[in-house]
Amino acid sequence: MNDNTFLPNDYEVPVKSGNYMRFQEGENRFRILSSPIIGWEAWEEKGDGTRKPIRRPMDKPFNIEDIEKPEEVKHFWAMPVYNYQEERVQILEITQKGLQKSIRALAKDEDWGSPTEYDLVVTREGKELDTKYTLNPKPAKKIDSGILKLYEDMRIDLTALYRGEDPFVQPEIVEKKV
Repeated sequence: MNDNTFLPNDYEVPVKSGNYMRFQEGENRFRILSSPIIGWEAWEEKGDGTRKPIRRPMDKPFNIEDIEKPEEVKHFWAMPVYNYQEERVQILEITQKGLQKSIRALAKDEDWGSPTEYDLVVTREGKELDTKYTLNPKPAKKIDSGILKLYEDMRIDLTALYRGEDPFVQPEIVEKKV
């Protein structure tokens, strides 16, 4: 028996939303909220079979002898973005050289300038080694003040990524009384 009323026609299984933006198949629209941190990223295997990223600033590269898989070391950019699909501030890490070059070219172009002034759309097609990314800038427009306020209130510390810490967790501020 075929029951077409089992689930609503427009139902989709929810995708778990986290603090990090991942490019999904199709169009991914976002606004960069500040300059990125840049550096090198490697991965270490943990005892439980999981992997943990290790990041270093550009001026402090890895010593190849200290890395389990030196061939996997990548140059990365990490920056806060507003992800329009998720309707939230997230951190986007870009390791794809083609995307880095395209964004850098836009930032240096007099007609485009800083990518914090306009939205970007990355289209992801394919899977695994056959994945292709294309970047499209959108016409400049002022970002919604509510998005900026949300971002500023979060006080994200991107440099925590270099320390292996959560950039969203802020230390408690303790007021000292005299």
